[in-house]
Amino acid sequence: MSKRDYYEILGVSKSASADEIKKAYRKKAIEFHPDKNPGDKVSEEKFKEAAEAYEVLSDQNKRQRYDQYGHAGLGGGAGGFGGGSMNMDDIFSHFGDIFGGHFGGGFSGFGGQRGGGQRVRKGSDLRVKVKLNLAEIAAGVEKKIKVKKYVACSHCNSTGAANGASSTTCTTCNGQGRVNRVQNTFLGQMQTAVECPTCGGDGKIIKDKCSHCSGEGIVREDEVITINIPAGVMEGMQLSMSGKGNAARRGGVNGDLLILVEEESHPELIRDDNDLIYNLLLDFPMAILGGSVEVPTVDGKVKVTITPGTQPGKVLRLRGKGLPSVNNYGNGDLLVNIGVYIPENLNKEEKIAIEKLAKSDNVKPSVSASKSFFSHFRNMFE
Repeated sequence: MSKRDYYEILGVSKSASADEIKKAYRKKAIEFHPDKNPGDKVSEEKFKEAAEAYEVLSDQNKRQRYDQYGHAGLGGGAGGFGGGSMNMDDIFSHFGDIFGGHFGGGFSGFGGQRGGGQRVRKGSDLRVKVKLNLAEIAAGVEKKIKVKKYVACSHCNSTGAANGASSTTCTTCNGQGRVNRVQNTFLGQMQTAVECPTCGGDGKIIKDKCSHCSGEGIVREDEVITINIPAGVMEGMQLSMSGKGNAARRGGVNGDLLILVEEESHPELIRDDNDLIYNLLLDFPMAILGGSVEVPTVDGKVKVTITPGTQPGKVLRLRGKGLPSVNNYGNGDLLVNIGVYIPENLNKEEKIAIEKLAKSDNVKPSVSASKSFFSHFRNMFE
């Protein structure tokens, strides 16, 4: 997967419209097309790179995740094709219509002939939810999940034909897999190419169908998939694993596995982006005399020093004790909000001690202390 900026690859700004992105990709794709640059590995890689960039930026959801989280927001297999292992058929299957009439309307030289308009099928995507706790989010985690999905039929090698049975060319589409349909509109007659209703886009008719998959080339089975979740993900974030979705009928390109992140609430810590918040309630003597207390973090507890005379509302910042950024920009902080518990019920001796303390000028707030205290709370709500 390319780590270059996708907008830079296509030569567009981050505010580019969908139409501008499509035009930019078409220009790059034609410039570096394999048929135009036979045997040129550099052009081939740039062709794949442009397709990867377009695959993300042309999809509103993927573009939004990329804008917010960068490459990490797309997951380990994001971008749809997996970088250097990208198959040319994948590109032409996804975006072949963008090239229009260039290169004879077909794409020769990669993965078999694609001339004549027949397109490679793509299986449907799968969506799963993965629940993570803060410790898993902080460190990143590997999860194994079982999904029921369509896989290639092993009995017919996903061809749909029984025992190597032969097939005949579909007479409806003459083996093209697509037929032209003419519609009358207020702009006049419009012609569009659609999947052949007779052969389902295969271009051929199987004489003897496989009994295990009923000629579909796919069967439904359970599969255990290993998912590597990067550190720093957050609630609602969607990751993508290319090729881990449903298999396509009678061969083609597998769909993708889309992983929606759900975050389990922590019993003591509150998440605020990459920062964590802990509300610490001190007893009255501790706030006055000071001391040390333990506060929780995602990987254990740490000791915090409380200075004598600590005021309620004070915030202690523990640098780097928050969560990592999904873009590797460092860790957030742990913010400890100080509160002071005022006892509601005192016995006689305790009341006498407090009344005696109240007579001391040292326990009465000064004008500057009052201003500082209320200024702090005013700033919190502005």
